[in-house]
Amino acid sequence: MDGMTPDLTGEAFRQQARDWLRAHVPPGFLADQPGHAPPGLAQCIAWEAAMHRAGLAGITWPRAYGGHGRTLREHLIANQEIGRLALPESVSSISKELAGPIILAIGTEEQKRRFLPPILEMREIWCQGFSEPEAGSDLAGLRTRARRDGAGWRVTGQKIWTSGAAKSQRCLLLARTGPVEDRHKGLALFAVPMDSPGIRVVPIMQIDGQDHFAEVFFDDVRVAPEDALGAPDEGWTAALRVLSIERATNRMYRAWRFENELRHLVAACRQDAALAPLLEDASYRQRIATTVMEIEMVKGHVEPVVRSLVAGEAIGARGSLMKLHWSEAHQRFASLALELLSQASPGAAPFVQAAQRRFQGLYLKSRAETIYAGTTEIQLGIIADRVLQLPRGK
Repeated sequence: MDGMTPDLTGEAFRQQARDWLRAHVPPGFLADQPGHAPPGLAQCIAWEAAMHRAGLAGITWPRAYGGHGRTLREHLIANQEIGRLALPESVSSISKELAGPIILAIGTEEQKRRFLPPILEMREIWCQGFSEPEAGSDLAGLRTRARRDGAGWRVTGQKIWTSGAAKSQRCLLLARTGPVEDRHKGLALFAVPMDSPGIRVVPIMQIDGQDHFAEVFFDDVRVAPEDALGAPDEGWTAALRVLSIERATNRMYRAWRFENELRHLVAACRQDAALAPLLEDASYRQRIATTVMEIEMVKGHVEPVVRSLVAGEAIGARGSLMKLHWSEAHQRFASLALELLSQASPGAAPFVQAAQRRFQGLYLKSRAETIYAGTTEIQLGIIADRVLQLPRGK
């Protein structure tokens, strides 16, 4: 099957997506199986390209730009089916979930045709150049400068915590065209080729031993005029659009992946003589029940977002509610999983050992979940200001 039948009803689409995934997931990809072997970059690229050809990526993007022209509700259905499986995270989520929607919103027709098909076909991976050492989640304080150079631009500055920079072909870069004091004014977005002279990528070693993050230095980097996205003063508005997308609609599968993780944890505990009795312990039962409720709350954030978007309404600051709740709840679950599995029997069965490996990695990665895409403190401030409209303290 090369793609989903175009005129399927919702449940028929769900069944076809489920059938395709069951038939095509490569051996070793699923982290809840004893034979799990973490795939490399080339394997992930091939898998994501296959998912696009099957109609499970670029679902709502127009056909003219390589998408499948389906509805947001079908996008949600596909995400639910993807989330139910313990698949690896996308190596191109920034490309498909951040850069792509921004290009669709503010890019020229030529830019849409030039940038979007390579993203979906996995020929180009993008990173996101937003955070800086002295700005972090406060994008209005960023200092990377873009100055005019004829029809084009010259960029100088530094970005940090840039996910996937070493494997990316493009950077969705936010830079300042005016003085820092202008805050929200004079910010511009660019699609910068990562092989441009003057770009230096310095990997950052993480707590889990990986180096997916990086510092990226821009030393008088020339950016062609056709690589400027939107107007020179449109960057702040576009950045807010990026972040509302990132916090509210991206990775809709999170709730269902969260549910998969809980099922895996409970199944592993049931298979171990030392862990099975802990499932009957009142304290652990309460914490597991709380996790079930928190998963349902994450799911409950998704449906109203879909309804609002289908109705043509803006998400705005509500995206912070989803990001805040998921990140805090997922960290609590990761701690619970690590605590339980650390009490497994010596020489535990392969299924239990697979769970230990998965949740050790999950715990380490979860430490960043309350930081990336805006820290918990930033989310609370946005909710207080823009959702609850609370008065500011003196």
